Amino acid sequence: MTPPVAVLVGPPGAGKSTIGALLAERLGTGYRDTDADIERTAGKPIPEIFLDEGEPHFRELERAAVRAAVAEHPGVLALGGGAVMDAGTRALITGLPVVFLDVELADAVHRVGLDAPRPLLAVNPRKRWRELMEARRPLYTEVARAVVGTGGRTPAQVADAVMEALGLPGAPAPDITQ
Repeated sequence: MTPPVAVLVGPPGAGKSTIGALLAERLGTGYRDTDADIERTAGKPIPEIFLDEGEPHFRELERAAVRAAVAEHPGVLALGGGAVMDAGTRALITGLPVVFLDVELADAVHRVGLDAPRPLLAVNPRKRWRELMEARRPLYTEVARAVVGTGGRTPAQVADAVMEALGLPGAPAPDITQ
């Protein structure tokens, strides 16, 4: 099976779902989100999985979802924000065309809101988001072939930057006028 053409990683609010769908459309390929796979498999939303079965169970489902998606999906793949915490998942995606969508706290808060059903951000979301990023940033950069900042960019501009960073067909020509 052909590996994914692009794998997007990053924290909540980075735009993985939005950018992933836009990239897939531009490339004429499929889009897959491992969080959606987990919800379909479990038959319930992720916050309910955390509440009913706990984070360890969710992480088991996540590992299986990433493994299946990498093996089966040749299009654009978006991973849940915490997927990189698992060493096996990191090993699985190392060497693939992984892009870390880097987002600043203010943008992430604006995108996901502070009342969004994100289990790991439920209490003091700004502080918790910062803590998550401290732990995850080194792992995002470890697996990424490219880092694309999302600050001050539209989804179309971020998609352009991802395509350019990965050298994908249809990417805009680099600006050499500077």
